[in-house]
Amino acid sequence: MSSPDAASPHDLLVVRPSKWTLVVIVQLRSGTMRFNELRRNMGGVPQKSLSQTLRELERDGFVTRRAYATIPPRVEYDLTEMGQQLLELADRFHDFALRNREAVETARRRFDAVGEGLE
Repeated sequence: MSSPDAASPHDLLVVRPSKWTLVVIVQLRSGTMRFNELRRNMGGVPQKSLSQTLRELERDGFVTRRAYATIPPRVEYDLTEMGQQLLELADRFHDFALRNREAVETARRRFDAVGEGLE
């Protein structure tokens, strides 16, 4: 019998990244940013998607959110220590993608040449 604190194999993936998660993490590499600054730098991200992504990252402990009672309201986001660790993972993923880009493109061409597999 396992202890109540023991993680089940199904609990290991605690980070459920959205389409924009790693983009936000990478953007915050340079330090504290305001919402609109993030949105401008990310180009094309819908405001609702960015808000939802930031909320999830804050909930999971990857970013901090600081709101200032000013007019207009000012909200800033920054990476936490755990967010820095996720950034390191994002960098390694990026390096992996660059190293294997050609192999992936070759595999895709091979796959497409024979069809998508018959069911």
